[in-house]
Amino acid sequence: MRLSKGGAIIQQAILNVAAATPATDFISLFPFNTQPPSMAGIKRKAEIEIPIVDENDLLKLTPLGSGNEVGRSSILLEYKGKKVLLDAGIHPAYNGLASLPFFDEIDPASIDVLLVTHFHVDHAAAVPYLMERTSFKGRVFMTHPTKAIYKWLLNDYLRVSNIGDEDQLYTEEDLINSFNRIEAVDYHQQVEMEGIKFTSFNAGHVLGAAMFLIEIAGVRVLYTGDYSREEDRHLMAAEKPDSPVDVLIAESTYGTQSHEPRIDKENRFTSLIHNIVGRGGRCLMPVFALGRAQELLLILDEYWEAHPELDSIPIYYASSLAKKCMAVYQTYINMMNAKIRKQFAISNPFVFKHISNLRNVEQFEDSGPCVMMASPGMLQNGLSRELFERWAPDKKNGLVFTGYCVENTLARQAMNEPPDFNAMDGRKIPLRMSVDYISFSAHVDFTQNSQFIEEVKAPHVMLVHGEANNMFRLKSALQSRYSEREENIKIYTPKNCETVKLHFRGEKMAKTIGTLAAKYPTEDEPLNGVIVAKDFQLNIMSTEDLNELGGLITTVVTQRQVVPFNAAISLLKWHLEMMFGTVQETDLSKVDGSTEKGSVLRVFDTIDIKKLQGAGNQLMLEWIGNAMNDMVADSVLAVILSVDSSPASVKVSTQPCSHSHGHDEKSVHLKVEEEIASDFRNMVTFLEEQFGKVDANEEDHKITVDVDGVKATIDSIKFSVDCENEALHKRVTNVVQHVKMAMKPISVF
Repeated sequence: MRLSKGGAIIQQAILNVAAATPATDFISLFPFNTQPPSMAGIKRKAEIEIPIVDENDLLKLTPLGSGNEVGRSSILLEYKGKKVLLDAGIHPAYNGLASLPFFDEIDPASIDVLLVTHFHVDHAAAVPYLMERTSFKGRVFMTHPTKAIYKWLLNDYLRVSNIGDEDQLYTEEDLINSFNRIEAVDYHQQVEMEGIKFTSFNAGHVLGAAMFLIEIAGVRVLYTGDYSREEDRHLMAAEKPDSPVDVLIAESTYGTQSHEPRIDKENRFTSLIHNIVGRGGRCLMPVFALGRAQELLLILDEYWEAHPELDSIPIYYASSLAKKCMAVYQTYINMMNAKIRKQFAISNPFVFKHISNLRNVEQFEDSGPCVMMASPGMLQNGLSRELFERWAPDKKNGLVFTGYCVENTLARQAMNEPPDFNAMDGRKIPLRMSVDYISFSAHVDFTQNSQFIEEVKAPHVMLVHGEANNMFRLKSALQSRYSEREENIKIYTPKNCETVKLHFRGEKMAKTIGTLAAKYPTEDEPLNGVIVAKDFQLNIMSTEDLNELGGLITTVVTQRQVVPFNAAISLLKWHLEMMFGTVQETDLSKVDGSTEKGSVLRVFDTIDIKKLQGAGNQLMLEWIGNAMNDMVADSVLAVILSVDSSPASVKVSTQPCSHSHGHDEKSVHLKVEEEIASDFRNMVTFLEEQFGKVDANEEDHKITVDVDGVKATIDSIKFSVDCENEALHKRVTNVVQHVKMAMKPISVF
C-alpha cells in the first residue's frame, strides 16, 4: 500500500508512548541561549549554547528597507523554506528606483506571501511594483479598510509625483491589476497556507492598520508595523496578542522620546492655530492624505464649534482623496473606538460643520487668514509644497508639523528653520513664517513601546523603522532595563540588507488523533499507526482514519520490470517450480483480457511473468508493490538470471529454424533431462566423498547412504532426506544443503 496526497510525507511507525499527558511543543532559541520550559511550555530561557548544525533551523530576518531608517518598510522573513515579506513601501525622500526597498537583493519569485500592515506610502506604495514589475507570484494580504484606501491613495501618489514617466515605478494599470489580486482579511482571522499561519490584530495608528502574528513550524514572529497604544478621538489602541511570541519586530520611530499627554497636546495645538489666524496669518499643516488628518479634523471642528468668533475663518482640507476616503471611514465605523460609534448613532462625526474640502489650488481664494491641511506630509511635492513656497516669506503665516518628519525631506529641513530653501523651480525662497512642531503622530513613544515589549515578553526583539540614533538609544535603554532585572532578552538593530539569524532547535512532537486517541495510553505501551506530516505538524492515526482525518487515500502501485531472457519458457517454469513449487501457466488473454498473444507464469499468485509474442528475448515481471511482493519479485528475478548464467542450463538457440516441425519442445525436454542427470551424478559424487559407497537409482532420482546399517534416502531433485535416525538425518541433511549451495547457489536464496 502506498499513501499520497498534496505532498504530505508519511511513514509507518511504531512509537513508544513515554508520557500520556498532553503537552505543548517547545523550541530552544540560539545564538541567544534558552532553557527548555516545562511541558506546559510557555517561556524559553537561556542555559548553554549549542552549535548550529542545520541551516533549515535558522530563522532569517532581513530588512530590505526601514533598517536604521524611516521609510520603505520591507522585512523578509525566512524559515523552513518559507519566505514571508512584511510590507513593501517607498522612501519619501527619494524618487524612482532609489525609493524602493532593496528588492534586487532577493528573488521575488521565491516569496510565498506579502503582508501589508497599512496604507501609508512608506509601507504600501511599492506593492504594485513588486506585484506587476517583478517575478513575484505569491499571495498578498491586507485588511479590508487598507485595501479600500490603498487604491485611491496610490492613485493620488502617482498623480502628484513630480517625476517624469521614465522614473515612474508603475502605471495606473499596474495599480488596478495589483488591486484585483490582493486578498482582504479581518482582525483575528487566522489564515493558513502551505505551512504558514498568520493572524492580524488591531494596531491603532490609522484605520485598518494591522500587526501580524506569523507562525511557521511552531515559531511565532510578531511584526507590529506602525502602531499606537493610545486611544485617540476615533481609533482604538493597539491590542496585544495572547499567544506567546518568540521574535518581536517592533518600530522604533521615536526611540526614547515620550509624547506629552493628549489633553495638553490638543490644548497647545488649538492655541497655536488660534494665535496664527488671530494675527491674520495663514496656517499650513502638511499631512498625509489619510491617517492623522482625520484626527486633526475632529479636533479643529470641535474647537471651532466652541469658539464662535472663529466662524469667519475657513478651515480647508486640501486633498482630492478626502471625499472618496471619507466614505471608507464611514463604512468601517465599527472598527473605530466606542466614542465614535456612539456618536455615529446620532450623527455622522465625519461630516464636518466648519471644514471645507479643497480639491485643487485653483478653487482657493487666498484672501485672508485660514487653516489649510494639505498633502503630502513631507512637502516633497503637490499642494502642500506649492502653498509652502507661496506663504513662507510672510512672517504672519505659520507652518505646523503634526507628525514625524522623515530624514532628507524638505519637511525635516524646514523644522530646523533655515533662512531660505530651494523652490521646485530652483529659486531661493526666504523662510520667514513661524515653524512649530506638535506631535500627533500615531507612533508609540518610549513609554508605550517599552511597555508593549515588556508585555509581549519575546526573548528576541528586532528594532526597525527608526533612524540610527533613535534606534540605538532605544536599544541601550531596553538593555539597561533588562540587565537590572537579569532578564536575558536579545535586542537587534540590523541595517538594510543585514540579516539577523536565529537558531530554533525544537523537539518534534506528534499527537494521536481519531481512533488511536480514544484509548488513554500507558507508559511503554507500543502505539501502531501512520505518521502523517504536513505543514510542519505531525499526527499519528490508524490506517482506517487516513481518508477522513488525514485527507489521504490508499492507492495500488503496479510495478513492472523488463529483463532479457534467451532460454525457453518451459525451462524457466521448471526452475521456478524447483524454487517456489507449483507455477501456473496460462494464456495472456485469460489473465487481463489483453488482445496480445503470449503466455504468463504466475508465482505465488502474486508475480506474473509475461512472455509476449514478438517481444524478442525479453520477459516482463508485473506485481502489486508492497514489502512482501517486492521480496518475492527479487527472488523470481534471481531465478530468471540464474537460468541464463548457470552452466547446467542449456540455452535454446536464438537462431530461427529454416523449416517447420515440432522438435523445439522435445529439444528442451531432452536438455532438461540432461541437466537433471548431471545434477544426480554430481550429488552422488559429493555423497560418496562424505559417506563412501552409496546406492544410486538414477530412474527414481534416489540415493541411499548406509552408515553402520542405518540408512538414509536422498531425493536428488527435491534435495530432501528420509531417515528414521535423528543423528544421521541431521548429518546427511547438512551435507545435502552444502551440495545444493554448490550446485545452485542463486536458487538457495
